[in-house]
Amino acid sequence: MPSLEQLESTYTQAAAELSKITSGDALEAWERRYLGKKGEITLALRSVGQIAPEERAAFGKRANEIKNALGAAYSEREEAIRQHELAQTLEEGEIDVTLPGRTIPTGGLHPTTQTLRKIYNIWAEMGFQVYRSRDVEDDETNFTLLNIPPHHPARDMWDTFHTTTPGVILRTHTSPGQVRAMHEYGENGTQPIRVILPGMCYRYEQISARSEIQFNQVEGLAVGRNIRLTDLKGTISAFARRMFGPDKRVRFRGSYFPFTEPSMEVDVECVLCGGHGCPMCKYTGWLEIAGCGMVHPVVLENGGYDPREWSGFAFGMGPERMTILLHGIPDIRYFWANDLRFLEQF
Repeated sequence: MPSLEQLESTYTQAAAELSKITSGDALEAWERRYLGKKGEITLALRSVGQIAPEERAAFGKRANEIKNALGAAYSEREEAIRQHELAQTLEEGEIDVTLPGRTIPTGGLHPTTQTLRKIYNIWAEMGFQVYRSRDVEDDETNFTLLNIPPHHPARDMWDTFHTTTPGVILRTHTSPGQVRAMHEYGENGTQPIRVILPGMCYRYEQISARSEIQFNQVEGLAVGRNIRLTDLKGTISAFARRMFGPDKRVRFRGSYFPFTEPSMEVDVECVLCGGHGCPMCKYTGWLEIAGCGMVHPVVLENGGYDPREWSGFAFGMGPERMTILLHGIPDIRYFWANDLRFLEQF
């Protein structure tokens, strides 16, 4: 039968042993011997029922006090040993604190974003500012105000995403931003403007190596007095040479866009073969980079300008297409696949 004398003796012995422990292994053995599930103090608490009724209260109270005291002493000793072992490890050189830290891996800019920033910088140097327009447009701004009225055959050029709200669509190009920029910056058709309009476009197309349902586009617009076709050709040529190289030749081909007249396609000498012909340029020596033209008088008028006094030019280009040309990327779907094997190359 346990007694208070035995309990006090066990407490004195446990405290003395604890004060001499200097290693973690010995500390764990001590904890199992005295405070574990089968430890001496734990067993003493469980044996209270074997003591005479008049002595149980005093024995139980003292046993709990001893258990709490030893537990606190154990925690204090455990922290002291941990600090000692850490200091000893550092002194022995197992951890070299002079080694450089491990580099935290960081992400990078998406290849399209890199191209976009390069485009922004070039046009900024030419005096163009960035104008952000909305991704969700109304049918009138996306088509009608750009000289594409309902049932006009030019609407077949765009496969449009419609919404459940009549007349509300996802923009098929960034061109509707031209009208909004003219109204916002033109001050009722009294001020010249120079803006680029970058943003995402959406078209309901079959996804393939050369087409996607979403893609970036950068539109450009300049409106002023006495702006001529020669201004457009010189500006686009300067951009192409800054983008692809100062020695690259540029050519213009007649084309058709409902919101410009006259309209042209812009080609630059192939960056891969230098104009000699390769699979990338289909052995023509030229790569198409943009469409452009003089702003149609109807569009100027819809933007608040008098086409008899004001004129302007506009252009549109695809950053993904430019990135493909610059790096020889064979499939446009890589841009949206989130494949790190592709993205980490840039």
